[in-house]
Amino acid sequence: MQCPECGSTHIRKNGIKKGKQNHICVDCKRQFVDRYEAHKGYSDEVKRECLKLYVNGMGFRAIERVKGVHHTTIITWVKQVGERLPDAYEPESTPQVAELDELETFIGSKKNKIWLWTVVDHFQAGILGWRLGDHSAETFRPLWAIAKQWSCYFYVTDGWKVYPQFIDAGDQIVSKTYMTRIEGENTRLRHYLARLHRKTLCYSKPVEMLAHSIRLLQHYLKFHDVPVPC
Repeated sequence: MQCPECGSTHIRKNGIKKGKQNHICVDCKRQFVDRYEAHKGYSDEVKRECLKLYVNGMGFRAIERVKGVHHTTIITWVKQVGERLPDAYEPESTPQVAELDELETFIGSKKNKIWLWTVVDHFQAGILGWRLGDHSAETFRPLWAIAKQWSCYFYVTDGWKVYPQFIDAGDQIVSKTYMTRIEGENTRLRHYLARLHRKTLCYSKPVEMLAHSIRLLQHYLKFHDVPVPC
């Protein structure tokens, strides 16, 4: 037997460690067991199950209690997948009527409000664009850059003061009655992500984690499956 540190064969037994014979090198004092078991990691199926539970309303610690996978490991998987996914998917056809709205949530604590701005096609399911930020025109500006290029007949919004700064009066319809599509999409976001529930103990500390979660959920809702983390 050789010391894995210095290669010396001057080895002595040094008790039992976690049920295995422990040794010590007399020359360099390095301690080691007979053999180290390689970490096998989690199977793709376990990873997929954990992520599916996450996008179906369970928080990280709840998944840990159910699956026995540490919550920080699941967080890492969400980050790995979220970094590979697009913010949104191209519409199947150019929207003729778009709906725009803002969903309020928070980051770090309930004192730190943040808004998720979304845009959808009035006649098709799915979110076509979104931005995270404050409730100002600066946050809405890049989302409007997406919606503007469609040259829709109408853009349906609520009465928030930011919209008239970008949308011509003749192109804007201010009416909650005609916002059923986007209200439904925002409700789905709140339903599927625990961190977006109105009354919850789950929340994102960094904005990036919330963004990764939204990308993962959108992929799941579109393809009914989740990517496997690398």
